[in-house]
Amino acid sequence: MHETDDYLIFGPDDVDLARSPLRGSIDAPTFVLGAFNPALTRLPTGNLLLMVRVAEALSQPVEDDHVRAIRWTPDGYVVDPHRLDRVDLADPRFFSIRGSTYLQTGLTSLSWLLPVELTPDGRAIVAVHYDRAIEPRASYQDYGIEDPRISLIEGRYYMTACCCSAERHGTALYTSDDGIDWTLHGLVLDHQNKDMLLFEGLVGGKFWALTRPLGELYFAYPETADYAGGPAIQFASSPDALHWKPCDRPGLRARRGSNSAMKVGGGTPPILTDAGWLMLYHGVEPREKVGVYRTFWALLDRNDPSQLLRIEDRTALIEANAELTQAIADRLYLPTPVVFTTGVVAAGDAYIVASGEADLACRITHIATSRFA
Repeated sequence: MHETDDYLIFGPDDVDLARSPLRGSIDAPTFVLGAFNPALTRLPTGNLLLMVRVAEALSQPVEDDHVRAIRWTPDGYVVDPHRLDRVDLADPRFFSIRGSTYLQTGLTSLSWLLPVELTPDGRAIVAVHYDRAIEPRASYQDYGIEDPRISLIEGRYYMTACCCSAERHGTALYTSDDGIDWTLHGLVLDHQNKDMLLFEGLVGGKFWALTRPLGELYFAYPETADYAGGPAIQFASSPDALHWKPCDRPGLRARRGSNSAMKVGGGTPPILTDAGWLMLYHGVEPREKVGVYRTFWALLDRNDPSQLLRIEDRTALIEANAELTQAIADRLYLPTPVVFTTGVVAAGDAYIVASGEADLACRITHIATSRFA
């Protein structure tokens, strides 16, 4: 399988739950809902590192008249019951609280991050570093850590990750000198800002990042506008990667008539090429509740990334591939095709791209650099 240019490299059956961070606290049986959406970077040794999101769920989430959710505390993990008559279980990834003034949800799994080391070409696993797993460490992470992205900037590794809690839904920053041992610096973006990822390099001496603010209210564009309202990719800059100022100019927005008219969001950290900053991002087509996720690409100006040079949002770069998950088709739980691209590294005349396939497993795709000419 690993001699092709598009394959699954790591999945739920590859996770040893006996070594899960949850084992010391929870006696209830659990399973891996998904091992997916991995950050990708190249280590100083030349090997690649996937930082895999492991979504660990209770084998029996419903007990008596309650649905249960896993939560981190300073004293260990606990299981919280929520009355069934007060929740909506329509989506397998979370439950919604009925009757609340604002939309409130609980997760059916808790995510932690697992470093998986690959060969330099990304075709084989070298080691799985359970002793370096990243689990919640603060109350703003008590429902888990999701969808990391890693950027190598001037010899130092920067990792952003989405943190889930009842307090807020924000982005935390980690740094590392070797890509294996990480230091948590706390929250850098506050409530409901997902898919934050740093450019792999400074622009005018500043850090730049893609962000994706979320909310319940979006103002409508004129009916004659090219854009569709809703979640969009925005830009921000920072002197230190800790304190961020949003860019005044709008970022990448979903366009009417494209395959991403529902919403767009950041995928891979932008990397600098001769043509400008290359970024792969996800766009969502409305279909059922989740939508169809595809990967598209864009080029940004090297000196002012808020200037869009090129966007390819009509034809997808990467789409979900049912053949890849055929062997684990019994584990699928999403109603629509989903591929969620999260990392890219250069490898000669090709790029190695990491994605989450079907919110289930880690996918590697090799794409010729000429594809972006």
